[in-house]
Amino acid sequence: MSPGEVAAILFGLFGVLVVLRVPVAFALGLAVVPVFFFDERLTPILLLREMFKSYNAFVLLAVPFFLLAANLMNGAGITDRLIAFARSLVGHLPGGLGHVNVVVSMLFAGISGSSTADAAGIGSLLIPQMKKQGYDASFAVAITACSSVMGVIIPPSILMVVWGGLMSVSIGGLFLAGVVPGVLIAVAQMATVYVYAKRRGYPIYARSTLKELAAAFVGSLLALMTPAIIVGGIVGGLFTPTEASVVAVIYSLILGLFIYRSVSFQQLPTILYDSARFAALSLFCIGTASAFGWALAYFKIPAALVAQIETLGLGVTGTGMLVALAFLLIGMFIDAIPAIIILGTVLYPVVEHVGM
Repeated sequence: MSPGEVAAILFGLFGVLVVLRVPVAFALGLAVVPVFFFDERLTPILLLREMFKSYNAFVLLAVPFFLLAANLMNGAGITDRLIAFARSLVGHLPGGLGHVNVVVSMLFAGISGSSTADAAGIGSLLIPQMKKQGYDASFAVAITACSSVMGVIIPPSILMVVWGGLMSVSIGGLFLAGVVPGVLIAVAQMATVYVYAKRRGYPIYARSTLKELAAAFVGSLLALMTPAIIVGGIVGGLFTPTEASVVAVIYSLILGLFIYRSVSFQQLPTILYDSARFAALSLFCIGTASAFGWALAYFKIPAALVAQIETLGLGVTGTGMLVALAFLLIGMFIDAIPAIIILGTVLYPVVEHVGM
């Protein structure tokens, strides 16, 4: 069969399974099964082998540890301290709590590395507050969902760890590359909040004094040091991303158990269980997405796509727009981790070919 026909079957079956509400991780694995009938050299064992091969990467150990660090930070009440600091910093602007939401998401992204942890930790606190102060429920939910996206852009990002590990790309370089786009996204979202707040008359807080701002900063300083320790340690060569994730867990434990004393030893089993459950889901998704990506590569679908794009003469700009459109469309239906593994397998050779 031609690469185009195989791609149509793989993506078509995956789309049908998603429409039938099969979980994405299972849909990715099941979509690969029909390819075993196209080539007698393929066996179901290969599917399992490719899944477990993707797990055999030391750097992926960082995923459960970063998730654990995020849950420990949430349990330690770090979010409350970040909200207090953000409120004193930008609460006086029109749409005060909306700006606080964005700034806290940006700060928490530098601690958790996860959009899910960001949305869960911040949304549970700020959405009720925003609704109580007269913000539309749709606006409160939308700004929380949009701002939590910074969790996969601002370092340390679990998504960047996965991408760097699977594609052999410098994770430290990815972390540094995510800082400026993350800040620009935050600025754009704050500008949007400002416009909506002016139109709808959303409330503001009184401007904080320098003393109040300093007190809020000191209260959140230890939490704000987390991204500096992690990213600085990786970029400075002090430890690997996996070691950095362990450092983040130890630092979070020290803050929660001994400094803030907001986490008890009785809470640890629940925190560990929640972290392990989410990590298992994420890693299983990585495995099935890797198997899906392997099937695409085996049938030379990326090479066929490179040849097709070369005939179109899109150039760097056109190819960049194509990549952005592909991520936009795929991102509507599946989570970021499987999306970046699948599209990375297909599109990475394309962007390399045009010199991006």
